[in-house]
Amino acid sequence: MKYIVILCDGMADEPLESLSGKTPLEAAKTLNMDRLAKNAEIGMVQTVPKGMSPGSDTANLSVIGYDPKKYYSGRSPLEALSIGAQMGDLDVSFRCNLVTLTEDEDCYEERTILDHSSGEISTEDAAVLMEALSKGLAKDGYHFYVGTSYRHLLIQNNGHVTELTPPHDILTKKIGGYLPEDEVLREMMVKSYDILKDHPINIKRREEGKNPANSAWFWGAGTRPALTSFEEKNKVKGAMISAVDLLKGIAVGAEMDNITVEGANGGLHTNYGGKAEAAVKALTEDGYDFVYVHIEAPDEMGHQGSTDDKIKAIELIDDLVIGPVAEGLEQAGEDYRMLILPDHPTPVRVRTHTGDPVPYMLYDSTNAVKGQDEYSERTAQKTGIFREKGDRLIDHLLERE
Repeated sequence: MKYIVILCDGMADEPLESLSGKTPLEAAKTLNMDRLAKNAEIGMVQTVPKGMSPGSDTANLSVIGYDPKKYYSGRSPLEALSIGAQMGDLDVSFRCNLVTLTEDEDCYEERTILDHSSGEISTEDAAVLMEALSKGLAKDGYHFYVGTSYRHLLIQNNGHVTELTPPHDILTKKIGGYLPEDEVLREMMVKSYDILKDHPINIKRREEGKNPANSAWFWGAGTRPALTSFEEKNKVKGAMISAVDLLKGIAVGAEMDNITVEGANGGLHTNYGGKAEAAVKALTEDGYDFVYVHIEAPDEMGHQGSTDDKIKAIELIDDLVIGPVAEGLEQAGEDYRMLILPDHPTPVRVRTHTGDPVPYMLYDSTNAVKGQDEYSERTAQKTGIFREKGDRLIDHLLERE
């Protein structure tokens, strides 16, 4: 038996008036998911434990089978594992987003965040800007690391964890009330605007009609995590396919292999087909029992508040990932169990994460059950199946319960 998780980040949503009361998942054309739904178990699962922040960090840890209340030590340290940043026991890692702030105000505190991702800036452009920040903000005990797209890191030696606000939680709000209390971090953010505002990269981006990456934003602080081995824990050999450092870092911490897919970038225009091909190859040729395919696009479109693009992302996943993976495994003669779900909702109305339960679908190629006409939030709620412990869902996938 082969096991595969298709994690559609942020896909769950709310009924929208603009969609005649449908969610983006219901409105999307998902022929492959709906085909599987007719013979699959569909229900709801609480991936984010009550009382914890509804982030992709806590939610994905849960889906992979690690109780966030036991294993979570902050988001940024997981990303640090992915990019190879060295962390001592007393070091603290911060996520360093490159964001787009408004530019007409007289002082930094009066500005608002227009875009938490600077228009999904390319890693190539971001690396140049991060080099400018590393030089302009150089300070003993602080080290910048380049990640992917807008997602980067700051490591503080012998630091302390401080509560910081994710930029996607305060889109269009004045930032003054959300800046770090730590004076060094605050000063760095203010100075980052002066360094980046008129950087040649940003001048060019404005000329091209793109959002400038004109400020750093620190959040997601934490200390070095300690996950147990996924293979030892689950008795299956696992691999991760993701463009996002957070998921790659979870894989590193869990001693899973990361499979790199060229052109996978965490955005709407990622290499969906390449991820599907890599997943099938890993399961049919490379000796893996379990593959976790993470796709960021629905989450990014939710943060941007774009209903149409969120629907498009869901349709691309259905057409270019779920269909080809199922077909590839079937053509190879492999028995498989496929789990499809979001990690958390990212409703386009609020443009940030919520901690509500999410719909899941579990399809077993060897055991057809009576399912639903489609896979959606509504049909999942209708079944009455609710799994309160998200970190136990993997036990169900791996047939241990």
